[in-house]
Amino acid sequence: MAFTKITEQASNYDHLEKMTISELLSNINKEDTTVPEAVAKSIPQIESLVTQIVEKLKNGGRLFYMGAGTSGRLGVVDASECPPTFGVSHELVIGLIAGGDPAIRKAVEFAEDSTTQGWKDLEDYKISEKDVVIGIAASGTTPYVIGALKKCNESNIITGCITCNEGSPLASTAQFPIVVTVGPEFVTGSSRMKAGTAQKLVLNMISTSTMIQLGKVQGNKMVDMQLSNNKLVDRGTRMIMEELKIERALAAELLEKHGSVRNAIQNYGA
Repeated sequence: MAFTKITEQASNYDHLEKMTISELLSNINKEDTTVPEAVAKSIPQIESLVTQIVEKLKNGGRLFYMGAGTSGRLGVVDASECPPTFGVSHELVIGLIAGGDPAIRKAVEFAEDSTTQGWKDLEDYKISEKDVVIGIAASGTTPYVIGALKKCNESNIITGCITCNEGSPLASTAQFPIVVTVGPEFVTGSSRMKAGTAQKLVLNMISTSTMIQLGKVQGNKMVDMQLSNNKLVDRGTRMIMEELKIERALAAELLEKHGSVRNAIQNYGA
């Protein structure tokens, strides 16, 4: 059966330029509401991959995201949020994008078309069997990602992917594929829309569930978050107040003394 990119099929809507602003917004929103349902169908696939990630990270491994364009940017965003949110090292979850960091802001022409650069980028981080690599590509055809995953498979490195096209080369290459079939985009082929939203939801699920499994959340609170601004210091103070049932002044004092919510709670009264 021939592979067809559903993400490239014609939109369910036409004559977009004739729609009012209200009609445009309503129809985009109507399409967006279908994305969580599509993600829900992929939960067993997500569970299989997260299980592998947790095991590897518990044993000193790292998680790599890699993609091009929107997919690459989404991976970089999720990776960059892990240290401030969960207090982990910047080296634990790493986002790679075709074309390097400049591509985060501006498209780097043809960067995604190299079948060898993705593996070279991983080698710069001394990738090993201890790690997990997730390729992100809505189309499921990005050479930068597929080439890297093929080399990972040859090197006994666990591979996963997030794509929006069933039967894609990427889904066939990854050992633990996640396929979220969101259908045609509102603007034909604009996979930054529903496909991008689906990828973001899946990335949220992967990193958050992994960090919870690694003990980075207590109850429902980010006890290891970095206190990098006044908002987070205030949040941390309130978390200590609620947990220890103490006044704000004492909670603030404990947080300043111990440097994290976890340490403040664990060392209270010690």
